[in-house]
Amino acid sequence: MSTPNKTIKINSRSAHITEGKSRAPNRSMYYGMGYTQGDFGKPMVGVANGHSTITPCNSGLQKLADAAVAGLIEAGANAQIFGTPTISDGMAMGTEGMKYSLVSREVIADCVETCVQGQWMDGVVVIGGCDKNMPGGLMGMLRANVPAIYVYGGTILPGYYKGQELNIVSVFEAVGQNAAGKLSDEDLTAIEQHAIPGTGSCGGMYTANTMSSAFEALGISLPYSSTQANEHDEKVRSARESARVLVEAIKRDIKPRDIVTKKSIENAVAVIMATGGSTNAVLHFLAIAHCAGVEWTIDDFERMRKKVPVLCDLKPSGRALAFELHKAGGIPQVMKILLNAGLLHGDCLTITGQTMAEVLKDVPDQPRADQTVIRPITNPMYAQGHLAILKGNLSPEGAVAKITGLKNPVMTGPARVFDDEQSALQAILDGKIKAGDVMVLRYLGPKGGPGMPEMLAPTGALIGAGLGESVGLITDGRFSGGTWGMVVGHVAPEAAAGGTIALVHEGDAITIDAHQLLLHLNVSDAEIARRRAAFTAPAPRYMRGVQAKFAFNASSASKGAVLDAF
Repeated sequence: MSTPNKTIKINSRSAHITEGKSRAPNRSMYYGMGYTQGDFGKPMVGVANGHSTITPCNSGLQKLADAAVAGLIEAGANAQIFGTPTISDGMAMGTEGMKYSLVSREVIADCVETCVQGQWMDGVVVIGGCDKNMPGGLMGMLRANVPAIYVYGGTILPGYYKGQELNIVSVFEAVGQNAAGKLSDEDLTAIEQHAIPGTGSCGGMYTANTMSSAFEALGISLPYSSTQANEHDEKVRSARESARVLVEAIKRDIKPRDIVTKKSIENAVAVIMATGGSTNAVLHFLAIAHCAGVEWTIDDFERMRKKVPVLCDLKPSGRALAFELHKAGGIPQVMKILLNAGLLHGDCLTITGQTMAEVLKDVPDQPRADQTVIRPITNPMYAQGHLAILKGNLSPEGAVAKITGLKNPVMTGPARVFDDEQSALQAILDGKIKAGDVMVLRYLGPKGGPGMPEMLAPTGALIGAGLGESVGLITDGRFSGGTWGMVVGHVAPEAAAGGTIALVHEGDAITIDAHQLLLHLNVSDAEIARRRAAFTAPAPRYMRGVQAKFAFNASSASKGAVLDAF
């Protein structure tokens, strides 16, 4: 895609509406929306508004969009509002609707790119809340490559029941506890009713907060904005300030591809490792790097994991929620620790026009002594990062495992094979899965699902049943950012593409070894070859619509499951 040449004219892209009488019809349409002649010398700035009442993650976004519009007008720009869709992973989990979640990442990216390019906007503020809003929005920003800033909708505050702090994952684990006879129906219902107390995205270092934190580390969002709560007034003020900063970036012609570089992606991945972030960040940053034209592979995550410690005690494998991280100093405090340790590039450009080192200049060198969420570099939660890339005959292109919080991330056990999520979940709830088993959930990858759904329902049920550390689960699908346990996802090549995971038989021995970064099917090469020769891929699940288009075009998970890797 060609990118407009750099220019010092603030309204270079929207100049078509001021170029003389031949462009009068274009101006007429703006007049019909209340523009005056003086407006045509101002930058036209999009506001990609992800507000919806589909999910609590996005139902609090309108006030942020309103604040961004006000900020743009105050800074001398024209605001052009358009919508982007969302799918609630938490609501769709365990249903056919979950297969639309990753698809929505591409739809959101297409919406942003299409509106910004179609209307030839000078810049764009992208506002989103739920998991795929962030990568989808940034991918669209990178494709259009006009000055842009991301405004995260904010995290949710915790719920409470019987003195216990609750969040969305509490519900999925409670279902497993209930099925195992460890929780009453009354308590299960009460947990469902109290886990989500208001607006904002799921509260742990799950996918939404992982991606927002990573965006702050990239420099494409304002400092401290990634861990603010949606219900707090500072979130509204941050949205307004984001708009003002964007107008200055338009004047200075600072574009997303100036900000999203290999160095800044390393900064983002360092923060993901330091905060114990979601496995989904691997998939999304492969896609983001693809859109940015940055060389970045799945092996780069393993390179970063080996040198960056886990500094934050955050759910799902730790104790605290994102709003507590904010009170403890937020992402700037984490980044300053990493910078001082030589684990961060301080010379990366940010949307403010400052380098990252300049942004962090006044942040304390050490975390405050009155908090326990952020640890000093000398006393990390874990000496190395938590997102391990496992390879072997089951995943020659790689698979992703979250290995923190496990007492022994090594096991060998008999395969329990399922070709869909629902039958696997039912087997857990019916008590048919025993300690030592390795569950294999397949035909759930980008093409096979299609859409690579998340497996929070079965993994939550395993935790609730007390099997989180004694049962392995591997899948060519994804995991929720709230998942923890002996689980390995993103297995590539996927089953639908003829990957080895499609050739596993019930009872085969499988080894998961996070120490050796190994995922191995303990069957002879000759037997695997015999099974491969007999393999026939199943017919596509969808033949029309967005799912069919996604299944036909999606790359491997090891390449980010992007649709334009031609």
